[in-house]
Amino acid sequence: MKKFTVLDGAALVVWLLPAVYLFFVYTSLPQTVPVHYDLQGNVNRYGSKSEFLAFQGIMLGVPALVYLLLKFLPLIDPKKQVKYGEGTFQKLAFGLVVFLSALNIAIVFSTINHGFKIDKLIFPLIGLLFAFIGNLMNSIKPNYFAGFRTPWALENEDNWRATHRLASKVWFFGGMILTVATLLIPAPASGIVFPCIVVVMVLVPYIYSYSFFKKHQLN
Repeated sequence: MKKFTVLDGAALVVWLLPAVYLFFVYTSLPQTVPVHYDLQGNVNRYGSKSEFLAFQGIMLGVPALVYLLLKFLPLIDPKKQVKYGEGTFQKLAFGLVVFLSALNIAIVFSTINHGFKIDKLIFPLIGLLFAFIGNLMNSIKPNYFAGFRTPWALENEDNWRATHRLASKVWFFGGMILTVATLLIPAPASGIVFPCIVVVMVLVPYIYSYSFFKKHQLN
């Protein structure tokens, strides 16, 4: 049986913040509320308050599910490898709860304040999440659930370590660049810059992992 830790308590408080915020501002919500946005942060569909509340229920359920899944991951790991990096997974779980709760609060805030461009907050938040994951990447031990699980890294521990050392730097600096860039440049340009940087962040570690494999295979 897993013990309830200080980190669990902090995650619980952060998880409840959007619900508390919604409780206090609920009367300020209009009868018809935005329920869907395009990539530029413009509203492209409206719905009722009840539909918005249902969406909020989903937004509360997802971080809870993610946190519990990562907390109890060692119990479902067939190779029992996750237990060697359990602390890293706990930090990752907490970071995801913080991100999803902040995203939920941003959605409620933008619903009440129609002039607020939600993309100006969502893209930077995602950038900070990438930087946070990058900061943890070097601590992730070989496993089948998280990290760059390339065939070459999973088969070779040296490949895994080298790939994640590089990925840690790429994701941290890539995330910080995303955060600053999407705060400074106009919304239409953010919708182009954001996926381009993300593609680079994903491809570089994969290509490096394969290159590492080929180099050491020849040796």
